[in-house]
Amino acid sequence: MTNQLREYGVNLATAAVGASGKEATIGGYIAAAGLFLSGLLGGWDMALKVLLVLMVVDYVTGVLGAAKHKKLNSDVMYWGGIRKMVVLVVVGLGAMIDDWIQPGAPIFRTAAIYFYAGREGLSVIENLGTIGVPLPRAIHEFLTQLNEKGGGSDGKNV
Repeated sequence: MTNQLREYGVNLATAAVGASGKEATIGGYIAAAGLFLSGLLGGWDMALKVLLVLMVVDYVTGVLGAAKHKKLNSDVMYWGGIRKMVVLVVVGLGAMIDDWIQPGAPIFRTAAIYFYAGREGLSVIENLGTIGVPLPRAIHEFLTQLNEKGGGSDGKNV
């Protein structure tokens, strides 16, 4: 038992510190990429964090809903990921426009983040309904109306 604890401690310390210069180099590249992307997206604030979490939750719940209904499709998943990347490009462009027109006033970036966070939130709720999570009647009726107005069965045409 003591040897297992010692081995666990050594593994934990090695993971925290890094076993080699190669791990430190890879970590440095990842940190540099994160810093670059954060700067490109206009900073790492709560609005961007919320958007990114909603994007991940939407993707995961979409995959779970497709798996439940046995409609998993790698092409749909691929293009769903591409759409998420395009959203980030729009946020980045909004940040660049803000810096160009009036530095320090993130109007376009904020509008883009709020718009896409709203869409992602609606999509998460729709995916939860698809998975079978009970939704309040008002939300269910609202999503039904959106699907009818959008003309599609997946609500993505809204």
